[in-house]
Amino acid sequence: MKGNASREDLSHKEPTVPHPVLDKYYASETQRQPFVLDLFDGAAKYYNLVCAVLSLGSGQLYRRWALARSGLRTGMKLLDVAVGTGLVARAAIAILRDPRSVIGLDPSSGMLGEARKTLPILLVRGIAEKLPFGNDSFDFLSMGYALRHVADLGASFSEFLRVLKPGGRILILEISRPPSVTGQYLIQVYLQKILPLIMRIFTRSGYAQLLTTYYWDTIAECIEPTTIVEILGASGIDNVQRRVYGRVFSEYTGVKSAR
Repeated sequence: MKGNASREDLSHKEPTVPHPVLDKYYASETQRQPFVLDLFDGAAKYYNLVCAVLSLGSGQLYRRWALARSGLRTGMKLLDVAVGTGLVARAAIAILRDPRSVIGLDPSSGMLGEARKTLPILLVRGIAEKLPFGNDSFDFLSMGYALRHVADLGASFSEFLRVLKPGGRILILEISRPPSVTGQYLIQVYLQKILPLIMRIFTRSGYAQLLTTYYWDTIAECIEPTTIVEILGASGIDNVQRRVYGRVFSEYTGVKSAR
């Protein structure tokens, strides 16, 4: 199903969470978002360092490459949902060549504070499930590695569709579980043992260490990529596809019908 019928059906369903309650961090679904917000506020100062070490310094090249391959072009207006410290937004500016063409949104005041230090773009505090923008406002919408942290995927994707112009494009970057047990073990060791040790040595921040261990648990418990594709389609987004690079980097793309 597509279009309005799909969105109407979706509105009557329970929230589509990206992963079950992780009780080693919070006790119930109602505590998920307060925990996530506190974690990212606390780790904001070190977030760029965490991402740089995690990607071995190649993250920005990959973000720009993914945006360009997904159809981002000069003259477009882009909304970066869960902008964080601005890593995806910065890659988008390099393509669009006009900071006024990029708007960033994030629920974390700590992350937005870090983004404001280096990004000359409009930054707005808000959540993916209730975007504070009018219908048909953007040519392109991006989300970088934050799908696992929203409270309701269906509501978020419906909002993405609403604010896109007809013909607008979506790119969601995410890390997925490796297909092999060996691959899962290696990434788990890196994220929950090695990276926290590096963060402890260089930042002495409990938040930065906790962020890396939580990162793996959300990856390990995240719903299957096929389910994410299904929810995107049920939200009314057309031509939904998933591309995979390096067996773990997922790119979910789609368009808003021009009809």
